[in-house]
Amino acid sequence: MKPSPHSHLKFKICVSGAAETGHCGEEALEKAKELGREIARHKSVLVTGATTGVPYWACIGAKEERGISIGLSPAKNEKEHVEEYKLPVDYMDMIVYTGFGFSGRNLLLTRSADAVIFGCGRMGTINEFTISFEDDKPIGILNGPWQTDELLAEIVEQAHRGPGKIVYGSDPKLLVEKIIELIRKEKVVEI
Repeated sequence: MKPSPHSHLKFKICVSGAAETGHCGEEALEKAKELGREIARHKSVLVTGATTGVPYWACIGAKEERGISIGLSPAKNEKEHVEEYKLPVDYMDMIVYTGFGFSGRNLLLTRSADAVIFGCGRMGTINEFTISFEDDKPIGILNGPWQTDELLAEIVEQAHRGPGKIVYGSDPKLLVEKIIELIRKEKVVEI
């Protein structure tokens, strides 16, 4: 098998997680930043929902490593993004204003990524997970003291559709390495 003629393109890895993180615990901040750092270290592009919390922390980590960070906003423009949604504009190189609200943004976000990594989250994270799982995307689940990892594993088990392309881990470095490996398997095309 030959690699894709587009193998020089950077991988796009989404980090999904809670915007409101009160339930996540102190460990979530550093693990999210480390996810962003590792994505940047692997010369991949971080893609997020242009929001606060776990995705924002991943953006901070990516920028600490001089990585590229792209946000997809639920808002139709910057004014709505900041004033109505109360979302940040820093730590991202580009924000795409979808104008589709949270549900529409979530669909575009997961579909635009080569893989999605899930940290501590809530309903929006579960929505992004079910879209990714249904689309058979490579998925990483970051284990931690939060319950999201257990809930997502339960969803997979109860779906009775097989394990999907899912890797689990508590170490952001190893989880990103596993995700890159899954993406590479997806990118190989036979000619």
